[in-house]
Amino acid sequence: MKLIPCPVNGLRNATEFACLGEVRLAPGAAEDNAWAAYVWDRENSAGVVREWWCHLPSTTWFIAERDTVADKFLKTYLAVDLPEDMR
Repeated sequence: MKLIPCPVNGLRNATEFACLGEVRLAPGAAEDNAWAAYVWDRENSAGVVREWWCHLPSTTWFIAERDTVADKFLKTYLAVDLPEDMR
């Protein structure tokens, strides 16, 4: 059984979570191309990434720093603790 560390609920079974993709800055422009790229274009890079996750039973949204190569969670924290460079 794979366990995921939720910053509010602690270690929980992976079946209780949904991953909603990488954390990225939204485009400032209202241009269709900028928003289309924001919605559809993903890096999908190997290595350490920041992703949005949701603990479904509690609807707790948080950010996980995860190593996609080793498939390990390195750190999880609430969005209010997001580093300045990602706001």
